[in-house]
Amino acid sequence: MSHFPPLSSGTLMAGKIVYSQFQTGNRTGLEPVLMAAAVPARPGQRVAEIGCGAGAGLLCLAHRIPELNLWGIELDSASLVLAEQNMHANGHSGVTFVNASFPTDLPPEVPFGQFDHCFANPPWHEAESSSSPTARRDLARRALPDTLKSWIKGASRLLRHKGSLTLALPADQLAAACTALTVARFGDIALCPLWPKRGRAARLMLVQARYGVKNPSRILPGLTLHEDAGGFTPESRLILKDGNPLVLHRQQKTQPNVQKLVHLENQP
Repeated sequence: MSHFPPLSSGTLMAGKIVYSQFQTGNRTGLEPVLMAAAVPARPGQRVAEIGCGAGAGLLCLAHRIPELNLWGIELDSASLVLAEQNMHANGHSGVTFVNASFPTDLPPEVPFGQFDHCFANPPWHEAESSSSPTARRDLARRALPDTLKSWIKGASRLLRHKGSLTLALPADQLAAACTALTVARFGDIALCPLWPKRGRAARLMLVQARYGVKNPSRILPGLTLHEDAGGFTPESRLILKDGNPLVLHRQQKTQPNVQKLVHLENQP
């Protein structure tokens, strides 16, 4: 690429993962780390991140679970190149990257109906809201009127029967997400509020559903991210710093190399 944007170098998971991102544009937050922690994958399964950006979610998932067949779908070509570089920098080869607009322009080599899991943090800024001065940030965050609906429908075309979809969404998108999931034949919807501190309203949610099942929806106790005095809570530190899974469904089992699960349904 003739002109690659300036990068800043850092780490994820308390230094366990080396990670570069663009100095300007959409900066990586907690969402991809939390999403990756919630994906109920097992070694050998096929997993796609829709809108993978610079690869933070894929990196966290690959760090936690070995031998996954990982796919990253991303419209911005520079971000996709950087995601591939980040994966190689952490010793992860064999990841398949697709430079395409989701879901309309996926190439025929994508194995539709054969993914075990998908996860995504869809764009959510309204189309008529003020634009970002950085085109890449605007692309990552600006939603068209049917973006959420089309991404959920598109994920249903990728997933096998009973495959999972994990989304990170602002709380005000919850009703639209549940409607779109139901229309696209998802069920067993688990809603996980992410509380910034105890007693504070949750502005961000994790939503997980399974394709082709009819189990009822559940609202989980949620995860409190920060202590009142600052710093992460012990539960969130296990995920964000130690790389442990965030279990949203009862049937998920502990991976052999995981010492402790953050299992929301077992919390008081």
